[in-house]
Amino acid sequence: MLKNNFIYKTIKKYIYGQRMLTDPIFIEIEEKSKEESNKKPSRTEIINYLLSLKKDKTIYLEIGVRNPDDNYNSIKADEKYSVDPGVEFDSNPVDFKMTSDMFFQSLDENKVLNKDIRFDVIFIDGLHLAEQVDRDIANSLKYIKDDGFIVLHDCNPPSEWHARENYNYIHTPAKGFWNGTTWKAFMKWRFSNLVYSCCINSDWGVGILSKKNKIGESIEPTNLFFEFAVFDKNRAEHLNLIEFDDFKKIIESQ
Repeated sequence: MLKNNFIYKTIKKYIYGQRMLTDPIFIEIEEKSKEESNKKPSRTEIINYLLSLKKDKTIYLEIGVRNPDDNYNSIKADEKYSVDPGVEFDSNPVDFKMTSDMFFQSLDENKVLNKDIRFDVIFIDGLHLAEQVDRDIANSLKYIKDDGFIVLHDCNPPSEWHARENYNYIHTPAKGFWNGTTWKAFMKWRFSNLVYSCCINSDWGVGILSKKNKIGESIEPTNLFFEFAVFDKNRAEHLNLIEFDDFKKIIESQ
């Protein structure tokens, strides 16, 4: 019985592997993953550009660090802080070993840092599920400077498999690539007249929100059920998707 079960699993794995090599959908999505992976600049370069615009001392906050070598250690700010509960990176060398919800609650209660602190850039790259990202945005808006920026990663998933809710479900054309449902939270804030917003067409979609910097007007609520097919057809408008050079021109003209 065990031998037969092993043979069955081996054959099933082989068939799945062959399908991945020949199925047109798998091939198309794999090409999209490669294309997105190769887009420049990186989120790190974009964040450092935003910080470079500031003439005074810069203060930076990163939510969801995982391995600090991926981004945090390369950020050029005078003062910077990191938040991560350590679920994906055991050593977790961050300033605040807690969830973003706990961090912002502690900040509200003046238990960490100082509730009067205001950041130039807050980078949100924690749990990639819309409800959590939405809370992170709302909390960040309370602590960002009026001319500051909230930056989000993974706002432009190239396919519905990249935008799946469950990261662990990797037997899809997207394989291990995962953007989650961050795009839904970002798009929700595209409807708000409290912020200006755009998404840089690079590094899986780098979303940017600002209270003061006019980087993109809000849009009327649309695709209220957040259907991926509708988003995919209209992503340029729904995300205000722009190239980085065009973004810099907008910023530097203000």
